[in-house]
Amino acid sequence: MALIATKLHSQEQNASEITETRIKKSSSFKLAFVGIAASLFVFQLDATCLGIALPTIAGDLNGTSLESFWASLAYTLCGLTMQSIWVSISDAFGRKPPLYVSLGLFFIGSVVFAVAKNMGTIIAGRVLQGLGGGGIDVLAQVILADMTTLEERSKYIGLMAIPTAIGNIMGPIVGALFSTFVSWRWIAWINLPIIATGTLLVFFFLKLRSIPLEATLAKNLNRLDWIGMALIVAGVTLFVVPLSWAGSLFPWASWQTLFPLLLGATLLVVFVIYETKPAAPIMPHRLFHTRTGNAALMGGFIHGMILVSLLQYMPLLLQAVELESAISSAVSLLPTVIVSVFIAAVSMMMVPFFGGYVWLLRLSWVILTLGTGLLALFKLRSPLSMRYGLPILWGTGVSLLRLNLLPVQASVKNVNDTGLAIGQLLTIRMFGGLVGLTISSAIFNNVFSESISSTAVQLTGALAPLKDASNAVSFIETLRSLDISSTALDEILSIYLKCFRTIFYTMTGFGGLGLLTSMLLREIDLKGHGLGNQRFEE
Repeated sequence: MALIATKLHSQEQNASEITETRIKKSSSFKLAFVGIAASLFVFQLDATCLGIALPTIAGDLNGTSLESFWASLAYTLCGLTMQSIWVSISDAFGRKPPLYVSLGLFFIGSVVFAVAKNMGTIIAGRVLQGLGGGGIDVLAQVILADMTTLEERSKYIGLMAIPTAIGNIMGPIVGALFSTFVSWRWIAWINLPIIATGTLLVFFFLKLRSIPLEATLAKNLNRLDWIGMALIVAGVTLFVVPLSWAGSLFPWASWQTLFPLLLGATLLVVFVIYETKPAAPIMPHRLFHTRTGNAALMGGFIHGMILVSLLQYMPLLLQAVELESAISSAVSLLPTVIVSVFIAAVSMMMVPFFGGYVWLLRLSWVILTLGTGLLALFKLRSPLSMRYGLPILWGTGVSLLRLNLLPVQASVKNVNDTGLAIGQLLTIRMFGGLVGLTISSAIFNNVFSESISSTAVQLTGALAPLKDASNAVSFIETLRSLDISSTALDEILSIYLKCFRTIFYTMTGFGGLGLLTSMLLREIDLKGHGLGNQRFEE
């Protein structure tokens, strides 16, 4: 009886300690969290700010279309290929060393970008930023999982979503302001004090349980999935690059597009099959044994498609159809920014109100699908209420869908696999973004080419560049200053509007598909108190 009483007392004490830990967080925890959030904000900001400043940069440095293409693609491609690898390395050597390397690469890449005197150096800077940024993005979420239990994680994921949402949607505004009023080089210079602050906070206050050095050096180096790393880097690169240039640099049916595309797809299939063999695979098959986890990953892919595509094309719509300047288009999206940040902050706190994440995720897909479809209501010279208001519902939906992290993490059987699961979701979501952007680009080019060839407007003089659909996006900046009749101008603007509407209709369809994936989700208890072997320690 005494032994039983002792055990009960011990269990009660442990439960009390867990509850106390869950409620009370130390100053070290809070400062480490701020450091990680600051670093994540910079990565998300840079992911969306370059597009709007790229024409100015290319003009200053006499860049070609091909160089501009690679400057835009390098950041996302390098981040995508490295995310799963960073997680695998952090499992072997601890979270902090690869995080420091990622922060260092991003810092150096920002300096290279800021001092660039030609487009080659710009591309090099973006490559370094992408390599480091991919690590920052995924390790921030993995470390957050190390720092918190599953039960309390929704609150901190919600808080971490604030800098992510601000960075994503404020990027075009920052890019427009710096490239117009100061210098595009400040897009990079502004990163340095934020990254330095985040690094110092992480260095002094992030206290994670370390992996024994002898195990790391003697065993884990050999256990790293080197072949898997090579296969995923080569496969993703060969698959994504031709998708990105198809229809613009090379035709879809050309060998330059089809050969690397098919080779990349083959390597990715080989990668998936091979992942059954390593002792510590990048993408272990055990992560795909639950229906809820797989449904969340499918939803993450579609979420990335809609998010990245519309972040790219909504500012262009405001500039091409409403004839706003780059800065004005960014200002028009400010209400969406504000609402998205608010939703990002409170979304995770709504989980208990809905009795879990399933119905909230389904509602999120409904809102996103409806919000994306409503964007097709834009017309020539839309009133300000439409310009400011229509994107808000879309912004609400994409912010709410960051909840996808919960079912992915909850479906993991072993708490130490949480980092790998997060890495899979972020990689798949970013991959979906690249695919969505490619689909949108193909739609835009094809619709514009077909429509402009049948227009009654004479494509001569200032309009001559529009004979080639590949000039359609770069010509947007010229639309506001065209000296042509209002009838001819409206005809050209209507063609642009048709392109954007087709993109919105397509992404609305994908939103409906995302809603269907949410029907496969099942509620998994979020009351887990387990912490991984690299947990936060005082």
